[in-house]
Amino acid sequence: MTLENLLKTKQLLAHAPSAEEIGKLFKAAQRQLDDARSKTISNETRFDAAYNAINTMARAALAANGYRTSTSVPGHHQTALQSLPKTIGVANSYPIALVALSKQRHVVNYEGDEVSETMVRECIAKAEEVMRLVRDWIKANRPALINDENRGSTRSK
Repeated sequence: MTLENLLKTKQLLAHAPSAEEIGKLFKAAQRQLDDARSKTISNETRFDAAYNAINTMARAALAANGYRTSTSVPGHHQTALQSLPKTIGVANSYPIALVALSKQRHVVNYEGDEVSETMVRECIAKAEEVMRLVRDWIKANRPALINDENRGSTRSK
């Protein structure tokens, strides 16, 4: 499925991105990653924060390509994640692990499952990877959308 097809089915909407918007999304994802690294909150909250960083970066990738998800259409998180091969050129299989994290987040939030430290670390690592991939793609393909605030790498604590 192409981004244009998702636009036709109203899963995506046309969007005019700005460097300010992309910068805000990078800052939000960085804050989410910082929260995910905090040992003073529960693993469930840390996992949720790391997943949110992934979703935020998927939305940044969409925005950089002139789209945003239609939040009134069910499944907009999966749409954002599954669009990464089209937005930043990763392998078509790449979103499989991200969608699995989304499903795990759903189970945690709606069924009360616990999250292990290993799961938190895996989600943080994936969030850092997605942030790097999105940043690198935007730098290479839409450099006008990168400002000094979203040029750096994710910071570790």
